[in-house]
This record gives sequence, structure tokens and C-alpha cells, in this order.
Amino acid sequence: MSFNPSEMKKYVNKDSSVLVVWDVQETLVNSIFNKNEFINKTKELIREARSKGIPIIYTKITPFPEKFESPLRKGWKMNFGDIVNELKPEEGDLVLNKNTASIFVGTNVELLMRNADKKAIIFSGIATEIGVESSARHAFNLGIIPVIAKEAVSSRNKEAHERSLANMSLMFPVLTNQEILEIWK
Repeated sequence: MSFNPSEMKKYVNKDSSVLVVWDVQETLVNSIFNKNEFINKTKELIREARSKGIPIIYTKITPFPEKFESPLRKGWKMNFGDIVNELKPEEGDLVLNKNTASIFVGTNVELLMRNADKKAIIFSGIATEIGVESSARHAFNLGIIPVIAKEAVSSRNKEAHERSLANMSLMFPVLTNQEILEIWK
């Protein structure tokens, strides 16, 4: 699907967007296929978002206590670690502990978006085919415009990552950093 740049600027500009930095925790970042490129491209988006006053929401996988965890997730028992030093949040950034693969389940993100009159979420982070795609689809279903920063999302599974980008590009914008920065001008 192609997206008209002038239409994009109407809805995905610096005043109507937030940047989500999805699950950039140590264990995940250290497992991806393109770690250095991913960190550099994500840093670029974060730097530009900050310079333009675009709100940044970081997410962190935060499992429930074991007796409250889903039976399917109990076996994961993985310590994801903290957010990697190269991408650390700064004062004013929101850090959201979440328990699911959707930024909207069990959180107030939809309310935050509506309260701040934000219409678009630029998604970066890990993993493309899991939390990023789940959250982007959920945003789309809520009437929030999801934009995937295709150079600033990744996975440990390159094929799943590429398949997910192809699937999402049929429904909503999957853009390079340069295309996003052009829209934010």
C-alpha cells in the first residue's frame, strides 16, 4: 500500500505523534540480528523526537508474579534486564511497565494519547513480529495511526522480522528514518 506524503504530514506530524521505544531491554537487544544498525537508527529517532518535543514512551516487559502469570507464559522465566545504556530514557520520557504484547492491554496508553491529542504512534523496538506488530494492529483498530520505523525495529529472527514488515506494509505506513524525519520537519 502506498501512503500519500502530504496526507501523512496531516496526521503524523511532530505535533500529533508520539515515539514508542518498545522493549529495548538488554536480553532482547543482545539477541537481535542487526544490533549495531538497530541501536544507531533508534538513537537517531530518539534524538530527533527529543529535539522536536515529541513525547517518547519506553516500554519494559514486566512479568506478573508467577502465581498470576498466564500458563503459556510461565515457562518463559526470562530476565529481560534493564533498558540498554545506549538507548536510556531521559527526564520527561515515560517508562511504561507492561505485561502483554500490546501497549494498550492493561495500560492507560489509549487515554494518554487522547488526553494529549495525539493521533499517531511511531513504533521502534523489539520484536517486530511480536509486540511491535501486535501493538500496531491494536492501535489501528483503535483509530490511532501506527507508523513502523522499519530501520529501528528488529528481532532475533530475521525472516519473521521481514515477514512482519511485509504484512504491516499492507495496512499502515512502514517508513525509513529519513521518511519519518521528513514528515516531522
